[in-house]
Amino acid sequence: MDISLLMEYGWVLLILIGLEGILAADNALVIATMVKHLPEKQRKKALFYGLGGAFVFRFASLFVISYLVQIWQVQAIGALYLIGIAAYHLLKKHVLKPKLKKSHSTSKSSGFWMTVVKVELADIAFAVDSILAAVALAVMLPATSLPQIGGLDGGHFAVILAGGIIGLIIMRFAARYFVILLDKRPGLETAAYLIVGWVGVKLAVYTLDHPEVALLADGFAKSLTWKLIFWSVLLTIGAGGWFLSKEKTEPVAKVETALLK
Repeated sequence: MDISLLMEYGWVLLILIGLEGILAADNALVIATMVKHLPEKQRKKALFYGLGGAFVFRFASLFVISYLVQIWQVQAIGALYLIGIAAYHLLKKHVLKPKLKKSHSTSKSSGFWMTVVKVELADIAFAVDSILAAVALAVMLPATSLPQIGGLDGGHFAVILAGGIIGLIIMRFAARYFVILLDKRPGLETAAYLIVGWVGVKLAVYTLDHPEVALLADGFAKSLTWKLIFWSVLLTIGAGGWFLSKEKTEPVAKVETALLK
């Protein structure tokens, strides 16, 4: 790879790391809530088993999606999923949050293995979000001389794989630091899900540019014009989430920091 190609791949990887960090913090809070009723030793085991299953799922699903990613129907489903999940989380945070809190407070605690299953399912759902977002960002990168893996260029596969591994590391070890950041800058969570939705739009553009669909001008999805539009909007969302978010000085809730250690 030449320097310009390495810089472009490195830039996408940095975006993935930031996005994974914010989403992992939100996801870690959900998982922490699931295990908080267990004794400390069981709590750690439940997190270990759940995250271990997520690790296996991420690798398996990555190899599967590498064969399916060139099918425009799969691309369309992925685009709709990312846009839908972003809309759902934004509605949940800004519209449905009080109702969900009330509903959650009346739920019964689960036993150890049922909690493990719940953590596993939550991890899988989060993994799908992360993998699809990574794929949507990676497929627009220039091709490399690396051998193809499935239907993916070797460089694209490496970026997606790195993003998945980083996501798991952040989920387990660095999430509490992102939780503190989110507590200080709560607007970053909204910005993260807006970015997920915008990445879904990017995958939709890629789908509409597919030769079997051809609803956009040939090559538009990989054109400089679209790249400039995409990255300009993405950076605007990120900057807006940082600068428009009022910084809070209150400490993070005790239960959140304790469960994420």
